[in-house]
Amino acid sequence: MLGNDITKDGWPKCGEIDIMENVGHEPRVNHGSLHGPSSVAPTADLTAITSLPAGQSLGDDYHLYAVEWEPGTVRFYVDANNYATFTQTQWPAGGQWVFDHPFFIVLNVAVGGNWPGNPDATTQFPQQMLVDYVRAYAKN
Repeated sequence: MLGNDITKDGWPKCGEIDIMENVGHEPRVNHGSLHGPSSVAPTADLTAITSLPAGQSLGDDYHLYAVEWEPGTVRFYVDANNYATFTQTQWPAGGQWVFDHPFFIVLNVAVGGNWPGNPDATTQFPQQMLVDYVRAYAKN
């Protein structure tokens, strides 16, 4: 998810919440991350991972990826397992917590970039992303 002020403020000032991020060389690992601006580094970041048991891959079946997001707190889940909770008080020194404004959802398959690096001979093409549903709920 990206902050809806990305066209005005740019990245990372708009904030980024990665609900589900998986790289090809780690087929059983899901990364959940927050990225925002920092005065002491290019970005301020909090990241946690959760892994399926050995021999299983996230791409083998559908999984439920979720974020519970409220002022000052973001909780990450895979298949109802809360594997990370990040709070504003944990935010790195020099960073700015920018997660208390509207965001929009991005679903994509990205290849290359600084992380995990450029494709090589082990990269499998073609790739696909299958999504059963996307839901957003608001707390009353």
